[in-house]
Amino acid sequence: MVNADHAMASSMETVEILPRTPITARTARTVRDPEDWPTDSAAENDEVEMSLLGDEERRRAAVGTNGLGDGRGVGEKSREGRPLSSKDKNAMALLILLYLIQGVPLGLALGSMPFLLREHLSYSQLGVFSLASYPYSLKLLWSPIVDSIFLPSVGRRKSWIIPMQIVIGSIMLYISFFSLELLENPAENVYHLTALFLSLVIMSATQDIAVDGWALTLLSQDNLSYASTCQTIGLNTGFFASFTVFLAFNSEAFAERWGIPRLMLGTYLRFWSVVCYLVTIWLLFFKKEATDMNIKSVYKNIWDICKLKHVQSMLIMHLFAKIGFQANEAVTQLKMVEKGLGREDLAIAVLIDFPFQIVGGWLAARWATPDKPLRPWLYAFWPRLGFALISTLIVYWFPNPPISPAFFVFLVVHTVLQSFSSTIQFVGISAFHTRISDPLIGGTYMTLLNTFTNLGGTWPRYFVLKGVDMFTVATCRVQEAGEELALKGTFHFTAECVSEQGKARCADVGGECITEQDGYYLVSAICIVFGVLFFVFYIAPTARRLQALPVARWRVALR
Repeated sequence: MVNADHAMASSMETVEILPRTPITARTARTVRDPEDWPTDSAAENDEVEMSLLGDEERRRAAVGTNGLGDGRGVGEKSREGRPLSSKDKNAMALLILLYLIQGVPLGLALGSMPFLLREHLSYSQLGVFSLASYPYSLKLLWSPIVDSIFLPSVGRRKSWIIPMQIVIGSIMLYISFFSLELLENPAENVYHLTALFLSLVIMSATQDIAVDGWALTLLSQDNLSYASTCQTIGLNTGFFASFTVFLAFNSEAFAERWGIPRLMLGTYLRFWSVVCYLVTIWLLFFKKEATDMNIKSVYKNIWDICKLKHVQSMLIMHLFAKIGFQANEAVTQLKMVEKGLGREDLAIAVLIDFPFQIVGGWLAARWATPDKPLRPWLYAFWPRLGFALISTLIVYWFPNPPISPAFFVFLVVHTVLQSFSSTIQFVGISAFHTRISDPLIGGTYMTLLNTFTNLGGTWPRYFVLKGVDMFTVATCRVQEAGEELALKGTFHFTAECVSEQGKARCADVGGECITEQDGYYLVSAICIVFGVLFFVFYIAPTARRLQALPVARWRVALR
């Protein structure tokens, strides 16, 4: 969750940084929840000392404040009846475009490639490839560098966005020339493929940091929540293009059915590398922005933020919140394809689902009110856990191909509702992050919050994929001299009958692989049970307490 750093461009020539919350009076401490009172040693961290703001900005920040730190900025009112300005529209358009570029390599690394490789690799080997997605969840480690080091002549955010997009385009161009060779025998090239896509994800994550920080200053204060909507539209569109569209047009059956040429990975990557270069050239010569920050102070500020007790509570919540959905998100679709669902059918299901994701993102941004920004995130939790259970049952009772039109319609409806709940959660938590982040260190603050959100969905994936193979028991049955021999194999044994290579070896000796126990069901059950218990006893009470805190409590004295 990806998480993420929002970037939007507007037509204005300079960017003025304004505080999104008023300076809180010291007397405001008397109205805080007693259980959240800081100790004397932590009190200094809870003061909102916008020392880097000018006198005029301080005056604006103080206007209209009621001393409670309620998170409302100057003249901030309900968005109802307020049309988007042309500046905000231009900014949103650029944000969507930058997130689109980000979503393309992520859609390949997290979507299409596992499907293409599953035909030749075991789930354990796919677990190795899944390590390529980890940098997107670890970008906090270098976000202060992105927030503070830049070329003034280029701009604070552009100094990183431009080179990252050039590298992204170049890596995609390189892969395009060697894609056939790499995919001919992926078992031997799994580490090379992992390294290439790891590099792509690192560059995308770095671009994401800069884009997130830029978004906080590009959008007007009244429309900051639309940053998460832009991220949803841009990332989903890029992911959709690299996952759904590419898988459909890459399918031989789809190409034959519609009488069109098959889209190869190399051609697809070359197209997007050109798009990446063109957008980068436009940014370099036609978009201006500027500001500065000391790198040492940013690292100190992020450490001060991490020491806040309520921030620590939220980070724990994020780190384990997505375990309940992990078996569903990492394995279910692979299992459906394994049981006979055509990749082109899956692509069509996701194609129908795409517009619902966009609508869901827009509605969630409207639903996430300033006083209850986490409401969409919390409400969508139960549906997502329920859909994870339904998905497991669908795999268990998956019909023999060809599947009937009625069952395919059921799959489409299930996919739409499942992704709709996921989109609502994503936009809800992103709106909350945008609300509490300090725009003066926007890229780093947003990255801190989004890092743990993304990490919660990334770190379990490797263990889930490993667990599926580990708990799977398969038997290679061979007829020899009139007797049936059973060569059992699991993840632990060399005579395994789990991966495609193991199945091929079994076929070479005239045998047939029989799965006695599919580890997917056990891993899915463990994830869902943990998700229910963690939500009831930790997530729900913690989230309600956190969203009730005034925005001032999320700020520290900037160094």
